[in-house]
Amino acid sequence: MTGHLPRPARLRPADLLRIGLIGPRTRRLRSALSALGIALGIAAVVAITGISASSQAHLLDRLDRLGSNLITVSPGEGYDGTKVPLPREAVTMLGNIAPVEQVSATADTGANIYRTDLVPSNQTNSLRVLSARLDLLRTLRGQLAAGRWLDRGTERLPVVVLGAAAADRLGVTRPGTKVWLAGEDLPGAWYGVIGVLEPNELVPEIDDSVLVGTPQAVRALDGARTPSTVYLRTHPERVREVQEVAAATANPAQSSTVAVSRPSDLLKARTETNTALTGLVLSLAGVALLVGGVGIANTMVVGVMERRGEVGLRRALGARRGQITLQFLIEAVLLGLFGGLAGAAMGVVVVYGYAAVQDWPAAVPLAWVVAGPAVAVLVGTAAGLYPALRAARMSPTGALRSA
Repeated sequence: MTGHLPRPARLRPADLLRIGLIGPRTRRLRSALSALGIALGIAAVVAITGISASSQAHLLDRLDRLGSNLITVSPGEGYDGTKVPLPREAVTMLGNIAPVEQVSATADTGANIYRTDLVPSNQTNSLRVLSARLDLLRTLRGQLAAGRWLDRGTERLPVVVLGAAAADRLGVTRPGTKVWLAGEDLPGAWYGVIGVLEPNELVPEIDDSVLVGTPQAVRALDGARTPSTVYLRTHPERVREVQEVAAATANPAQSSTVAVSRPSDLLKARTETNTALTGLVLSLAGVALLVGGVGIANTMVVGVMERRGEVGLRRALGARRGQITLQFLIEAVLLGLFGGLAGAAMGVVVVYGYAAVQDWPAAVPLAWVVAGPAVAVLVGTAAGLYPALRAARMSPTGALRSA
């Protein structure tokens, strides 16, 4: 009576997992370096998307504070390329537009500002001396870093409020300092600094400006009586309507020479530029993932070659080809999973650290944190498929003979 060999037993999932861990446990350094490539790719993806999301959250927070309903109206160019000034009545006419809630303006002067009266007149540090209305700070939603804003009592006195960049260039850190204002056709005079503004990201031109009360500017600094820039705060849901009629309202006779803009659009455009850069970095992260997959494939191929004796022995004891394939495939999947989890954790840490340094609200896209390890598992599976099939195709005798 001819006997039959028993069918090989099916391995339980727990047994397969223990066998799959043999490679990573016995070759720890090699496995760690292979998983590191995957980890760096996933970390880059999570970090870049998280930093981009944090930047956008910061932008939205700034727009909420500064308001995206600010419109600026300024002189445009005529047919000959020269600036066409706004009419004196432009501020009043723009303020009469129904959705406009606040309106203010600045105007040019003939003065330059210097730290002392010994500085040559041609060195102006690119700072502008402007006359400002009393409601300018409220309209721009600006903040004072130190001192106070112009009021009814100080707008007629020789005092100034410095923008953030102007104060930095002049080396003025606190109110009470004296600065020198002079012009080509103006006698120089000392002005006291009564306030310093916080940086205004929505209206950066104010940062480079020195602001004087309108009556004082007109009387002593050859201040223009026509506005150089008019700032409008409109109803948030009617910004487009105001933009469409602002030019014709400010200068009905020459509406084509009026420039109308929305500063918040510049911030959004800058964010879109950052998004385009994010796409480039994500492409580099994809390359890192590919390199990590190649590293896993290389580790698995070398592992199969080194463990031919183990494969031959298991095949001789009755292990199926499918079981051998699963063993090496599980090793590759585990390397991808470990690398993916480590990379996701690294990416989250980078996002929170960068957000803390930049003083941004940290925003980590949960979808990428979850998808990162999943992508890493797919990469590990693809990388380990060929080595696993190669190990399964080994014959027991050939594997034992070459061991």
